[in-house]
Amino acid sequence: MGIKAVLPSYELGFYALILTCAVVYSGNGIFDASRDNVNRKAFRQGIKPGWHYFGRKMDAADFEWAMWFTAFRNIIIFALSGHILFAKICSMVAPQHRSVVYMLYGMLAVLGTMGRAYLMIVLSHCVVLYSVALAKQRWLCFVAGLCSLASFRLDPFSTWQNGFVTRTFDLQDVLFYGGCGFTIMRCMSFALENAERKEGIYSIIDLLKYNFYLPFFFFGPIMTFDRFHSQVSTSELRRKDNEMWNIRAHAFLHLAAIVAVDVFFHFFYILTLPADVKFVNRLSDWALAGLAYSNLVYDWVKAAVMFGIINTITRLDHLDPPQPPKCITMLYVFAETHFDRGINDWLCKYVYDHLGENHDDVVKELRATICTFAVTTLWLGPCEIVYIWSVCNCFGLNFELWVQKVFQMEPFGRMEANMSEPMSRRIRGIFGAANFWAIVLYNVLALNSLDFTLLVAKRILLTGFPLSTLSIWFITYCGVQLIKERERLLAIEEEKRDKEKAA
Repeated sequence: MGIKAVLPSYELGFYALILTCAVVYSGNGIFDASRDNVNRKAFRQGIKPGWHYFGRKMDAADFEWAMWFTAFRNIIIFALSGHILFAKICSMVAPQHRSVVYMLYGMLAVLGTMGRAYLMIVLSHCVVLYSVALAKQRWLCFVAGLCSLASFRLDPFSTWQNGFVTRTFDLQDVLFYGGCGFTIMRCMSFALENAERKEGIYSIIDLLKYNFYLPFFFFGPIMTFDRFHSQVSTSELRRKDNEMWNIRAHAFLHLAAIVAVDVFFHFFYILTLPADVKFVNRLSDWALAGLAYSNLVYDWVKAAVMFGIINTITRLDHLDPPQPPKCITMLYVFAETHFDRGINDWLCKYVYDHLGENHDDVVKELRATICTFAVTTLWLGPCEIVYIWSVCNCFGLNFELWVQKVFQMEPFGRMEANMSEPMSRRIRGIFGAANFWAIVLYNVLALNSLDFTLLVAKRILLTGFPLSTLSIWFITYCGVQLIKERERLLAIEEEKRDKEKAA
């Protein structure tokens, strides 16, 4: 059945009302738990003094958020401001050489931040992988790249290389492993694109320009080499209509999001509460489900803000960076689930789509997903929780295809063909709601802990059955139908734009 199946407006309004009431009720339970247990001994490490305007303490359990927007805010602003300044001067004076200026400033910033030993480690890996790229063999590029990545993810090679960096500051490990990990992924993209090039080879200067573009260097996102090279090599720099206005609007939007998250953390301790499993076990099923869901929403907001700030800077440099990840609230299928669109694009281009082709063959899809999550596991760093996360998401992605194949068979295919489009949409929404919670549980596993995830699953599926299970399923179904309605409207708008272009 098509995506344009229409449901009555009163039905959608009812779904919106039910979903709003459920979110408010669940949020109230989390707010009460945060307010009444702020001085709990188990929470002292995660809850710190906040803005005195609110007279409340603040959830400060997320190291990444604190690093970006409190502890090292001034250093990050200083480094990126320097990049913007030099990039602007170069784009006005010598736009044909701007990629060289990006590279030189990036190398100097890395040298000043991490020291000469770190810069030499990064350069040595670049030289090795460039040498491999000269052979123009895809399999060799993958083997060499994954071995280099493993040297930063597995001991004793990881500890040995980190030992060369003698500087000691709180951010050192994050910058070391972040910069090195993204460097290897960029080098692999370079090598794979070079292997696909029919005539000639890219120079090592092209690789260094690509790797040492400062906004992407330490924290990503990854832009594949073909896209970066084609965009940064353009000497005619022109803005689209209203582009600067859009850049300013996005900058203010990200600033507002940072303030909103900080305010939110004064009232909802969604990151600290799951650390005490005994305590959250006393929450209601609704509050517990809301706590798990809000953790995923926050992780999306964090990724959208962090990558959004970087993307704003790169758009000032006349680049078209990877877009922020799709909001978790808008997802109910595993195929669209990701928190880093750059890594997702990289994996899809070089592994998933290459092996899975059209993604309609069960065996090819299984092979593609296993290889994709094997690379993802190495990228994240092999450990027990990552293994479990990878297996669960790999299974979810394949299970979607299996279910799709089963329901295309008789008699299911004929039964759906005889249904009206709205009824087909409602039935698909029921399965989408179950899939939505599978996505939530599988990914909360990586964000919190295995114990918290098992507790949420047990309360929703076992001890809460049938009342909590069915009610949460129905509320999620309401949300899925609202998502489908948004997809329907977007599809209609896209069709109108295509007709206007054709005319």
